[in-house]
Amino acid sequence: MRAALTLAALLGAAGITHFAKPEPYDAIVPRSLPGPARAYTYASGACELALAAGLAHPRTRRAAGLAAAGFFVAVFPANVRMAVDWRHASPAKRAIAWGRLPLQVPLVWWALRAARRGWIGGRS
Repeated sequence: MRAALTLAALLGAAGITHFAKPEPYDAIVPRSLPGPARAYTYASGACELALAAGLAHPRTRRAAGLAAAGFFVAVFPANVRMAVDWRHASPAKRAIAWGRLPLQVPLVWWALRAARRGWIGGRS
């Protein structure tokens, strides 16, 4: 349960930052998507907040964990975009951008783990 709650806290904090400081997220929205980048920033922030809420409650943890795994896969193109866009940035920024790419794998695993340990027959 602790892993699910920690992931919920991480997603909640990330979701809040999408609304509090959206500009960095706007910059990594793939250009190929139609419409304004800010709409995708806010939508992904809202998704993160909803996923956090779902992971926090045992009855919705399984569905939220599966949805979170899908979400982490879906936002991977934005992380790739960031890495490509920052290829000429400072070494610190490049390290952050490229470091995020392999981080998606443990995030997906973490979400799936939370889903497996979700509410089943009244147990959490």
